[in-house]
This record gives sequence, structure tokens and C-alpha cells, in this order.
Amino acid sequence: MSYVIGVDLGTSAVKVLLLNREGEVLAEASRSYPLFHEHSGWSEQRPDDWVEGTIEALHELTQVSGAAAEAVEGISFSGQMHGLVLLDGEGIPVRNAILWNDTRTTAECREIESLLGDKLLRVTRNPALEGFTLPKILWVKKHEPEAFAQAELFLLPKDYVRYRLTGQLHMDYSDAAGTLMLDVAGKTWSHDVLAAFGLPHSFCPPLVESHACVGTLLPEQSSRCGLPAGTKVFAGGADNACGAIGAGILQDGLTMCSIGTSGVILSYEQGSGRDYEGKVHFFNHGKQDAFYSMGVTLAAGYSLSWFKNTFAKDESFDDLLAGVDAVQPGANGLLFTPYLVGERTPHADAVIRGSFIGIDGSHERIHFARAVMEGITFSLNESVDLFRAAGKTVDTIISIGGGAQNPVWLQMQADIFNADVVALENEQGPGLGAAMLAAYGCGWFGSLDECAESFVKRSSVYKPQSSAAAAYAGLFRIYQQVYTQTAGLNESLKAYRT
Repeated sequence: MSYVIGVDLGTSAVKVLLLNREGEVLAEASRSYPLFHEHSGWSEQRPDDWVEGTIEALHELTQVSGAAAEAVEGISFSGQMHGLVLLDGEGIPVRNAILWNDTRTTAECREIESLLGDKLLRVTRNPALEGFTLPKILWVKKHEPEAFAQAELFLLPKDYVRYRLTGQLHMDYSDAAGTLMLDVAGKTWSHDVLAAFGLPHSFCPPLVESHACVGTLLPEQSSRCGLPAGTKVFAGGADNACGAIGAGILQDGLTMCSIGTSGVILSYEQGSGRDYEGKVHFFNHGKQDAFYSMGVTLAAGYSLSWFKNTFAKDESFDDLLAGVDAVQPGANGLLFTPYLVGERTPHADAVIRGSFIGIDGSHERIHFARAVMEGITFSLNESVDLFRAAGKTVDTIISIGGGAQNPVWLQMQADIFNADVVALENEQGPGLGAAMLAAYGCGWFGSLDECAESFVKRSSVYKPQSSAAAAYAGLFRIYQQVYTQTAGLNESLKAYRT
């Protein structure tokens, strides 16, 4: 028997999975670590907390699994995107990591747009947003010149953990695509972008494919992890790319809907030719020479959690949603926009806030609950709508995350997206995708597609109901008007928020 390990380095915790050749999860372990918000809009972590958490979780995994450590053939990684780790000449972080959800860099984003102009979208295929890595680099350069002067190279979160385990410095294309410094189509660091901001090529790590073997465990770290020093370590990928791999999004026609705290609509792209004009993200896939387009709803599952905690704090989600299936599409004329923390796609707006539209005296709590579920799904459908407007076929959507746990919500997704929606038997998210990269890298399969046939197991399929789909098509066009009708109001209200 032989095994692989997938390491998913998230924002709040690291989770590790042990899988066999059949794709069965035999054991898992996790460790959490602190998040620091020193100022409003700031979000940081200590890079070495990730390393210690990962080593501890790997050690626990080897202890509880009962699997022979020498039978573990490989490890690969999924990681939170965009986070900035600056290393000095000794490979030591010069400051805390600045995370993807840090919003301090608005001025730097405007600077990037001003200096690069149209070249930004042509080369990096993405607009300048606060979450990306380059604005964070420029912020440190401007506001912490002494720390920046010490920095000789940058890494992303999972790459730092892998560096500490192997001693090798690399970055894969799928994660590099989220830095705003990669020529996405050319798969090289962009000379034009680096030159515009006075950054040398040596500031960027060597680029590799996600399934590339980049080393083995260092003796000291292997001992702490409880694994042999010869265990192969593979590059891995960005969390969204690995989530796509773990959901089997590896060919044209397949799209993923992921509803967690935030929500993602991600669609496979075989080539780099489709132009979305920066309206959705466009990144390199973890599958070699493939890409994916992606839209984001910032407060997807968070909107439902907010509703529960505000109006049904002591109830379970099952109790909160009991009877929601009896409410007809449209929640009796009630619409909700999930802009609780601003929005990303298609409205990159940090000021906009959510709304209930159409409230009257007949509405009960269950109508509001249904409206929240529909509003989240409408927001995700804005990305589906953009994909189709660009000529993309979206007919099968793999649904993962919290929205895939409720049959009513799965049917709602099928009706609003007007596509077949598929639930998975063995959903493990990005951690499964990381393990699949290790399995492919170890030679267990001839391709990631072959690996998906064995590891990704589909269960139920929800097909759109014609009457509901027609009703939702009309409601969606009304929903799309709410942003423009309320944007000015929210701008005025900003002064009154604490």
C-alpha cells in the first residue's frame, strides 16, 4: 500500500489529508494559527506559525493513520493566494505576512493602474485589486523602507512552508498568476511589470508546474513530521486551482461553484485567448498549460451565517431553513443583495452594502431566509452571466462547500444557473486537489484527468426546472439593477458607519 498527503494551508488553519491509491481519505489532521488585525483593514500572520502548524499536523497524521510512514510517497500543497512573505538573504521573513484579505493598498492599486495602463490587463489578465501581491510589495516599499531594504525575494504562503520543509525556493504558475507580476499567457515573470516598479528578476522565485517535484524533506523536518527524508515534495497550487482539481474541473464545459465564507464561480479554460476585459479573474490552472476564469462573491456563506446569527442565533441551520422549499422562487417578491462587506464580481466596490428590496407585511422569516439563499446565488450567477456573454458554454456545474450540503440550495443553483448542478460524494476541497497533484507527480496516473476519474466521485445531479428557471431569469435581471440603484445611497451612508 502507498499513500500521498495533501496539505491545505488556509487563512485560519492548515489541514492535512492522507489518501490511498483509490482516492480514499484515511486520516486527516489540522492546526489553527492566529490572525492579526493591528489596524482597520489590515490582516497579517506570522509565516513560521504556518510552518509549525503544518509540521504538527503532519506528525499527528502519521501517528493516527496507522499507515507506515515509509509508504507515503509524496506531499503536495494548496495555499491561500496573494499573501506576501518577504525574505532576507538568509531566508528569514523580514516582517509578518500580509494576507489576501488585507485592504490597505488602495493607493498602490491606483499607482499600478497609472504606470501600466492597458498593459496591466494584456499581461497579467487581471485588474489591480487590494488582494493581489504586487500592491502589498509597493506598500512595504513605501511605508516600511527599512524592512524592504532587507528583502531579497518574495514568496507566497504555501511556498514559504514548502521552502522550510525542503530548503528549496519555487513558485508554481497558478499561485504566481495571483501576484500581478506574471505574464499569464507567456508563463514568465513580466519584465515590463517588474521594470515599472524597479524590481529585479532575482526578487521572484523560479517558476515550476504544480505537479513538479521540487525536492525532498530536510532530515530535521522529516524527523519532526514523522516521515522519511526521501519523501518527495511537489510544488502544489493556489487554493482555487487546487479546489478546481479536487472537483474535477479539468476540461472544457466544466464549471465549479464553491460556497464558503466567500463564494467562487470558476470555469475551465483550455487556452488563454478568451478576453473578459478584467471583469473576472483569469489565472493559470494547476493543470499544465490550462487556465481558469473566476468570479468572486465576497459574502456568500457569510451572508447566511450573518442572517442566522442576527435573527436565529440559538437555532441550527436546519431549523432556520426548515420549510424554505415550500417558498416559491422569488420569496414572494423579496430580493437580497449579499454586499455585506462590499463586492468583487462584477462590482469591485468596497463601499457597497447589502439590501433587502421589496419588504411588505406578508413576509415572514422564512421568506427572508429564502431571499438570502437566492441573493447569494444571483450574485454568483453574475459571473456565470459574464462567462456566457463572452461566448463560453456553462452547462455543468460542480457544487462544493456549504451550498452543496442542502438539496434545496442545490436545486436553486440549477434553476438560477440554468445548468446541471452536480454534488460530490467525497468533497475535500483544495486538500484533495493537492493530494491529486502529488499522486500524479508520483506517477500513479498518466494525467490529472485520469487521477480525477479515480479520486473525484460524483453523486446527485440536479437539473433545472423549466418553470423555476424562467421565473429566476426574470428575477435575475431585476436583481442586477439593485447595485446601480443603491451605489450612490451607500456612498452617502459611508460617513455614518462606525
